Amino acid sequence: MAAGQTFQDVDWSALPVPEDDGAAAHLAGHSLPDLELPASNGAAVNLARLAGRTVVFAYPMTGTPGVALPDGWDGIPGARGCTPHACAFRDLHRELGDAGAAFVFGLSTQTESEQREAAARLHLPFALLSDASLSLTRALNLPSMEVDGKTMIKRLALIARDGVIEHVFYPVFPPDRNAGDVLAWLRAHPV
Repeated sequence: MAAGQTFQDVDWSALPVPEDDGAAAHLAGHSLPDLELPASNGAAVNLARLAGRTVVFAYPMTGTPGVALPDGWDGIPGARGCTPHACAFRDLHRELGDAGAAFVFGLSTQTESEQREAAARLHLPFALLSDASLSLTRALNLPSMEVDGKTMIKRLALIARDGVIEHVFYPVFPPDRNAGDVLAWLRAHPV
């Protein structure tokens, strides 16, 4: 990263655009599995048991300042942009709630401690969920990729209502626009 550049300063036109490989086509109408995920706020969250609308945006991994990203990260379609993705949801959090989102969560296969660090550093008003065990990823057969021997969720966003997935955004690009797209969908589909 150049001097003065932040994790949010990304030239999206210089990155490969992910294509819709159909890996999320099965998700709409699917019930969320009855399982608990550790959250960055110390809670355990069972998405299947949440009443109302829940927004879950998934991403491969949030970078950490001072820690190198995996080799070739920028060359993987859809990999770059996890911090801008999360920050866009942070910046629109109030509007998402006003549009009917009872809950907003970020999700990755990073550990609970990594999620806790990212949530604190980015000043997120919502929890980040850890699927380091891959229990949710496997139960829903979420689109994923292998990078440096780690399974990571491909970037997507789910809108669920009373534990059933209503709508899926996949692929998501550029990541910083996804929160606005989710907000527009919620406004167009009031409960």
